[in-house]
Amino acid sequence: MPTAVVLLPAMLLCAVVAAVAANGLTVKPGCQASCGGVDIPYPFGIGAGCFRPGFEIGCDSGKPSLPGTAAGSVGIPVLSLSVMPRPEARVMLPVAFQCFNSTGDSIDYSWGTVDFNPVGVYRISNASNELVVLGCNTVIYTNSGPPGRSKYSYYSGCVAYCNDSRSAQDGACAGIGCCRVDIPPGLTGNWMRLGSGSGEWSHANQEFSPCDYAFIVEKGYYVFKVDHLTKMPRTQTMPMRLDWAIRDTDINSAGSMYSCAQVASRKDYTCVSSHSVCVDSANGPGYYCNCTKGYEGNPYLHEGCKNINECERPEEFPCNGKCDDIDGSYNCVCRKGYQSNGDPKENPCTPSFSRTAKLALGLSFGLSIMIAAVLTTFIKLERTKRKELFRKNGGNILQNVKVITIYTKDELDTITKKCSELLGRGSFGYVYKGTLRDKTIVAVKASIQVTEKTKEDFAKEVEIQARMIHRNILKLLGCCLEVDVPMLVYKFAARGSLEEVLHVKKLEPLSLDLRLDIAIGSAEGLRYMHCGTTEPILHGDVKPGNILLDETFTPKISDFGLSKLPTQEYYKTNCVVGPFAFLDPVFKQTRLLTPKSDVYSFGAVLVELITRKKNDHEQERLKKFCKLYTEHGSARAMFDKDIVTSEDIFMLEEIGKLATDCLKQVSDDRPDMTEVVEQLVVLRRSRRHRITREISDPEDTSTTNTPKRT
Repeated sequence: MPTAVVLLPAMLLCAVVAAVAANGLTVKPGCQASCGGVDIPYPFGIGAGCFRPGFEIGCDSGKPSLPGTAAGSVGIPVLSLSVMPRPEARVMLPVAFQCFNSTGDSIDYSWGTVDFNPVGVYRISNASNELVVLGCNTVIYTNSGPPGRSKYSYYSGCVAYCNDSRSAQDGACAGIGCCRVDIPPGLTGNWMRLGSGSGEWSHANQEFSPCDYAFIVEKGYYVFKVDHLTKMPRTQTMPMRLDWAIRDTDINSAGSMYSCAQVASRKDYTCVSSHSVCVDSANGPGYYCNCTKGYEGNPYLHEGCKNINECERPEEFPCNGKCDDIDGSYNCVCRKGYQSNGDPKENPCTPSFSRTAKLALGLSFGLSIMIAAVLTTFIKLERTKRKELFRKNGGNILQNVKVITIYTKDELDTITKKCSELLGRGSFGYVYKGTLRDKTIVAVKASIQVTEKTKEDFAKEVEIQARMIHRNILKLLGCCLEVDVPMLVYKFAARGSLEEVLHVKKLEPLSLDLRLDIAIGSAEGLRYMHCGTTEPILHGDVKPGNILLDETFTPKISDFGLSKLPTQEYYKTNCVVGPFAFLDPVFKQTRLLTPKSDVYSFGAVLVELITRKKNDHEQERLKKFCKLYTEHGSARAMFDKDIVTSEDIFMLEEIGKLATDCLKQVSDDRPDMTEVVEQLVVLRRSRRHRITREISDPEDTSTTNTPKRT
């Protein structure tokens, strides 16, 4: 849904990494630990013997899912799973809708029906989610089982009304065009009921709101925009949080589920780790497990709860003296020569002075007061300066955005060890290596200079980046605003950029399969930006240097310093967008940045990927590559010799043909990123099928399954 044009900050260097408790076992031995970058802690698991009944996780195509249904699609996409301290699963669910024609008749609908795991371990979290309704002159409510006085027991809904196209306002969701309401506990599924009030409201000639929408979404995520009433995609999905619990049925109690008091003496008691404790579920019947105080990890596995070293976490476990870790707790005593008026965990340790020391202290007391006064003044000035920088850089806006962490200047100094390890220079300044408190390695980079006029735009851009969730897009972790130029914190990419891998590090071998996987992942990331987000985003600077690779060579689109949110279908700028070696010639002439501009740049990346030669600023190599295809139907003479074999030459020619399609001089003749992804996936599937066939029947040389070139 396009909105006003804004400029996204530079290079988003963050990969999604699920939290694993320090020193704690989380995965059942011998089982798959993660899927698609999401950790799978037991009782969840992938494959037979790896999960507790009701907690199976699918991992088709490298993407985790719950075995349920959502609006007709099998499998519910999983964003994250947590065991402690709160049992929770974060998933993506479709939006329900009903659309009308000009006479007010319903022409299309989806109730957004959701059926979670039939074992019933999940409940929709009433504490973390809310129901949102969009539309004009409509009433929508959700319902779920089991049946009570009526067919469904649990209801929650609200009414959205409009007088005309000018009634609704951006950010206002209180009944005019948008309403939101809390949901009750105990929801085991979801089925939206879409109506039109008492029947007196008509949707005829309501072009300013042709559809009604309803969805349950995690609190704080959704912000209403008026143009959502007309431009919300019918395929839109929203994140939701699920509570889960062990909900085993007690056959001796008329089918009720075990509580902690009932299950502790049973052989199938789930809290098996030493130092674990049972907790009754607050959302529906059942229970879950936690590690006891002083321990963390996975209470569902033997020896899964491990001792916390409190002395390594002074922010959580203070000690004003000498700290000594003990099993399940820690001791804190004042050092020799010091004493505390009470527990040194809470009270400071002060020197135990002799009479001589006291006299010496008196002589120096006056000087100490002077020094303290100077230091106090300096500290006050420094605090005032930091507060002003925080305000100027949009801190008062960003502090209300829950999906991003705002670090103080002191915290940033700790993360980077006061900028002691330089990684390189980015678009706007230096990039430093750092380490978060949970041992996550990050890159910290300067953003753009912010002014009073641009701080709201900057805050909006940072929020949009933080909400981007895709395995091929680096996710923003946080920022520091108490500095002259805001510093952005990203996940560190272990293998550097595709440009470094191709031309600097010269890794051997860099197989055709690996290059094809890198091409598909990069294309998936661009497709997500163009059509998978709430607001389509143009990158504007696609090149190998902005495609980062993690330790498994999974590509991550990065460096969004030139990215744009387009108005309608293009963005006009007088600035140079991207390097000349990858720059769309149509943009050079018109200064109009479109999705097909990114497609052209991606085509140039494909050429560099299969030739392993840098493109020149005049694009002479690209012109020669396309000319060979025009005249001879192939550019095999330019292919990287390391991957040219008789078996692979056809595959290389097909990739090269796709690259020439992306490099068409007329924008409308180029495919979009969805088509590019589909063609690359077909090529990979064909290649894998051929390899599998050759292994099973080495003498079978048929090519019936090889895609034909068009």
